[in-house]
Amino acid sequence: MSEQKIVERLRAAGCVFAEDEARLLMGSAPDPARLDAMVAERVRGVPLEHVVGWAEFCGLRIAVAPGVFVPRHRTELLVRLAAAELEGGSVLVDLACGSGAIAAAIASRVDGLKVYASDIEPAAVEVAHRNLAPFGGQVHAGDLFEPLPATLRGQVDVLVANVPYVPSGAVGLLPPEAREHEPLRALDGGADGLDVLRRVAAGAPDWLRPGGAMFSEIGVGQIDAARAALTKAGLDPEVVADTDLDATVVVGRR
Repeated sequence: MSEQKIVERLRAAGCVFAEDEARLLMGSAPDPARLDAMVAERVRGVPLEHVVGWAEFCGLRIAVAPGVFVPRHRTELLVRLAAAELEGGSVLVDLACGSGAIAAAIASRVDGLKVYASDIEPAAVEVAHRNLAPFGGQVHAGDLFEPLPATLRGQVDVLVANVPYVPSGAVGLLPPEAREHEPLRALDGGADGLDVLRRVAAGAPDWLRPGGAMFSEIGVGQIDAARAALTKAGLDPEVVADTDLDATVVVGRR
């Protein structure tokens, strides 16, 4: 199939960046038969990252797979803030890690970190193992703090938790690529979007060292509620925004 024909099919399916996607698909397919299949998948609405098996994030090629949350570029703000808190030998924990993209991006910026991650989705745990192996990261299967080694209690320098924060009533408004191909529990944050964040905040003081901090992404309309959740948990809250990335991060310091 010619590049022009692929572009035409992608454009007809509503792909805004059809030319770029066509080149990426052609460069990723091992043979013509697989290329045809990959184009068909993309035309059906499968996320491009799931089709090619990776996503670009913070300059890294992060492995992803069907059923695994695709890292968003706006999350680069969270990476930048968290990395600034760390140095060699520090302990980093990534809860609800998905592909492990955040921990991998931070570890690529700070040498010598001790990296731990957890996720409840088996597919995410498998992919995170692959992405964090180059950094010596440990990935544990389970819900938030539950599977982490008990020896980490009170020892964590930075806790990143890019937990779901879309209100349940707004999930249906998400793009079909997210709604139909990413786990619902990676998107749905409950009635006001902050159910999982509250659980993380409640547990964070037991795991953070004094002066340690947790970092979570939130929506711009959730700032007051997120501050309140962290304050209730005994953390000192701060909110940082980046208008270029359209990103908002809440920080809770023990």
